[in-house]
Amino acid sequence: MMRKTFPLATSIVMGGLLLSFSTGCSNRPSDDTISKDIQDKVAADPDTKDSTVSVASKDGKVTLKGTASSEAAQKKLEEIARQEPGIAGVDNQVAVPPPPPPIVVPAGADLVVTVDQALGSKTSKTGQTFLATVAQPVTVDGRTAIPKGSTVKGTVVTAKEKGKVKGEGQLSLTLESITVRGKTYQIQTITLDSTVKGKGKRTAVATGGGAAGGALIGGIAGGGKGAGIGALVGAGAGFLGGTFTGNKQIEIPAETALTFALSAPLTLPPSSK
Repeated sequence: MMRKTFPLATSIVMGGLLLSFSTGCSNRPSDDTISKDIQDKVAADPDTKDSTVSVASKDGKVTLKGTASSEAAQKKLEEIARQEPGIAGVDNQVAVPPPPPPIVVPAGADLVVTVDQALGSKTSKTGQTFLATVAQPVTVDGRTAIPKGSTVKGTVVTAKEKGKVKGEGQLSLTLESITVRGKTYQIQTITLDSTVKGKGKRTAVATGGGAAGGALIGGIAGGGKGAGIGALVGAGAGFLGGTFTGNKQIEIPAETALTFALSAPLTLPPSSK
């Protein structure tokens, strides 16, 4: 009895194992189902949705091809594939393209800004900071390096009130930083210097930093209050637009447009747009 029972029990166990194996194979998702499910998960995941990837599955082995937006996205793609039920393996052939080069705004490039507040030889103080707004976008090789509306921080290098009889009124400005797409960068520009001599001679000079030289020759249209200063002479010079008050102090009203030339290049990350 025992000799007959043992072979029978062995046959039952083996049959059960074969049945389980057959059932397991039949329950494995099809290759099309695996590919579509992974593709849907890739498109929905915030870390991988910007990647361009194709998913193929053969006998449960998944192959990923295409380009990922970053190395982190490349790894996440493989992680998503490996978590898919029923797969036999993952071949990750997704590439990560090199990042675009940074944008370099060269020395000598003009930065046109409008001052957010009034400045003057009498009302401003040496060392005072002021804010300005970029009035014209700056482009390099067809790419927007500095968008219009970017915030600029400047410094009053010199503010000196003109004496009643002798001396001179003086106002010198420079820019020190700019905020582009939420990030602030230090910059170097020429110094715009405007001077009113005690005898009524009005001049304005752009200086500093190794930038191309140039001078602003004072020109009073008809003289007196409200007359403008400045005629741009020489490539690379900045334009300091201002007015004279009744006692010939230098004033730059709010919203006045000033042009500063960079005296050192500014390196910015490539725009995402």
